[in-house]
Amino acid sequence: MSDEQREVLSISGVGKDFGAVRALRDIDLTVHAGEIVALLGDNGAGKSTLMNIICGSNTADHGEILVSGQPMSGLADAKRLGVGVVYQDLALAPHLSLTENLFLGNELRRGMFLDRKRMHAEARAAIEKLGISTLRDVRLPVGSLSGGQRQVLAVARAMNWATDLILLDEPTAALGPKQVGIVLDSIRSAAGHGLGVILVSHDIPNVLKLADRIVILRHGTIIADLQPEGLSVADVMTVMVGDEVAA
Repeated sequence: MSDEQREVLSISGVGKDFGAVRALRDIDLTVHAGEIVALLGDNGAGKSTLMNIICGSNTADHGEILVSGQPMSGLADAKRLGVGVVYQDLALAPHLSLTENLFLGNELRRGMFLDRKRMHAEARAAIEKLGISTLRDVRLPVGSLSGGQRQVLAVARAMNWATDLILLDEPTAALGPKQVGIVLDSIRSAAGHGLGVILVSHDIPNVLKLADRIVILRHGTIIADLQPEGLSVADVMTVMVGDEVAA
């Protein structure tokens, strides 16, 4: 099986209830290595619940989730199976350097001491892997970076942890056009290195440029799995909200 055919994520019959509210029902979804899949839907459609289950911060009540063929349920499994996550708030420490953020909680050591030389070298390699030239000094404090540069750093950190799958929550939110371009390039680079990518975004124009597939949720169910070619923003919005948007 070629790498492009390999399933890095397989979800079958997944459901989630919060009391009497069924947040997700009968979710079936596959993601392959090197594929970018966008999850779209109106507020309350179930996107965040599904992402939280895939990243392990919540568990499904029904169904099965496999990451690279291995069952996953919870944070311990997600970490063991190498699921990388970029949260909307990025979860970066502004007073620490790029290197320190990349390795926070996973520091490299030589005996009792931190191996800073090796961490700096691997941090440079991680940034270069994304093909982004705007981050040159890995010793800079993250607080000195632009919003786009911080987002790229968060992608690099997730790639540093991930083996097969990376999840991104609103990766282009509150960024200017130039910064958005840098972030989209970093996501394409992640997929180009064989990672399956799932992203949640309200930025439909850029989703149409970036994604290989667009999966749309409504009321906790997948209602469409689309190829973006030939679709307009209006087409996507119509599917998202049904008859509420006129053609």
